[in-house]
Amino acid sequence: MNLSEIGYRRVVVKLGTSVLTSGSLKLDRAHMVELARQMACLMKAGVEVVLCTSGAIAAGKEHLSYPKLPDTIASKQLLAAVGQSQLILAWSQLFSIYDLHVGQLLLTRADLHDRERYLNARDSLNALLNNGIIPIINENDAVATAEIKVGDNDNLSARAALLCDADLLILLTDQKGLFDADPRKNPDAKLITEVEKIDDSLRMLAGGAVSGLGTGGMATKLEAADIARRAGIEVVIASGHHKDVIQNVVCKKPVGTHFTALEHPLESRKQWILAGPKARGQVELDVGAITAVTEKGRSLLSKGIIKVNGEFLRGDTIELIDAKGKVYAKGMSRYGSIDVDKIAGKHSDSIEEVLGYDYGDAVVHRNDMVVL
Repeated sequence: MNLSEIGYRRVVVKLGTSVLTSGSLKLDRAHMVELARQMACLMKAGVEVVLCTSGAIAAGKEHLSYPKLPDTIASKQLLAAVGQSQLILAWSQLFSIYDLHVGQLLLTRADLHDRERYLNARDSLNALLNNGIIPIINENDAVATAEIKVGDNDNLSARAALLCDADLLILLTDQKGLFDADPRKNPDAKLITEVEKIDDSLRMLAGGAVSGLGTGGMATKLEAADIARRAGIEVVIASGHHKDVIQNVVCKKPVGTHFTALEHPLESRKQWILAGPKARGQVELDVGAITAVTEKGRSLLSKGIIKVNGEFLRGDTIELIDAKGKVYAKGMSRYGSIDVDKIAGKHSDSIEEVLGYDYGDAVVHRNDMVVL
């Protein structure tokens, strides 16, 4: 690979279950070794690679000869516990062909929610990369419950890209990219090669998972792309079976759908707010407050709040919504839900009079807010 052709220094590659199994019920090791070869070429050329891999449950089913289990969370956790070791063993063996070592990181939303654990995960990633070791990331499905799951490896890979300060995220799937219509139903559907803005019309084009083997469809890939590009990371969605797809994407050849990164990415703290904590509640804003927050770069003041949804504590992440439930921003509240309910609609200078204390004029300060 020609070093002069490479435009990136650190790349996250996400492989969906449908790519790893090639649509079958077991891992396609012949294809996995080809993907490992491409990633090894990048490493040899000086590009650092992080691998976010699905496939633990599929590997568990294969290793246990496809047992008949009840359709419960415990059964999926069992399969993930067995399959994760098989999956990391397979990757370790494949990368050893190219004299490369791997290190495993199993994450849950809880690791991304807590700021200290978030930073510890980042340090672990950087330590592996700085020593020429390929980090292999997956969700810790063996212990994760609905409350602490990221939910899909598309979004997990976007968060991994933020964690390690990558400049490219490659989402490999069983589709060639994002189309202007459903290619499964419309033979005239055309591939969208370049996306500069993710809006509601684009989201409507995204369908569900095709293979039934994974948890993510094109919609989750759009969510992941939106998170990554806000942090200044380019994103490409492409077919995992396209010849030399990883190398071609990194060399900026026309493959799949390319999402441009925002010119002014979020700073580190706001990246964590966007990628890490799950919103604990919501506050509904009036039209004036929505305009102030989204168009004028203002903090959220109590005067613009109509009502509170859910229970949250001071420092928790909340969503800022309108009367129809549309989310306009996400940020850390300086007041708990009980206090916000008391001061909603009131001027900031009356907060201390109402509560007997105050933590400042803003309910959500603009420095603790990400506008969506």
